[in-house]
Amino acid sequence: MSLPHAILTALLERPSSGLELTRRFDRSIGYFWSATHQQIYRELGRLERSGCIRALAAERPARGRKKEYEVLPAGRAELTGWVSRREDPKPVRDPLLLRMRAAAVVGTDGLPDELRRHLALHERQLADYADIEARDFSGGPGTAAGTTTGPTAEKAPEPTETPTEADRLRHLVLRAGMDLERRWVDWLTEALREISAAPARPDGA
Repeated sequence: MSLPHAILTALLERPSSGLELTRRFDRSIGYFWSATHQQIYRELGRLERSGCIRALAAERPARGRKKEYEVLPAGRAELTGWVSRREDPKPVRDPLLLRMRAAAVVGTDGLPDELRRHLALHERQLADYADIEARDFSGGPGTAAGTTTGPTAEKAPEPTETPTEADRLRHLVLRAGMDLERRWVDWLTEALREISAAPARPDGA
């Protein structure tokens, strides 16, 4: 059920057309909850039919103008209830971990190259997050400046000495992403070191 709640969150931050919403997912929410454009449009239809959102009336109807959606009281109530709803953590299901387990049986030929590729991707993502933090939260934990892209890229506030609760929560989301990327970097580095130190398997083993 997280995609409709992600959409409700985005529309409460700023009413948007379907096209604009897909672009906002690509550059912000999509960092931690991805969805295809088709999924987003499909969910907008469901939310509208359920009375959670509605299309705003255009001040000047024009051919080709995109409908903008806003959240109705029922949608806000649903999101408010979901925030405090009990939900257990989801188990990790990453194919790379399963491939590592398989390598224990069939050998690690070719695996180090793939691990190095993943390591470079996580290092790049961590660097992107660090750039976002330096730009948008330059005062350190709990402070915010103007946000444009990244996991926190909605309703960018002007720089303030005292961050709002929304600023602090958005920064926490970003820091969670950074911590996860650091953990992957550390684990992949350790995995490459362990594989390089392991004795070679005899042929046919």
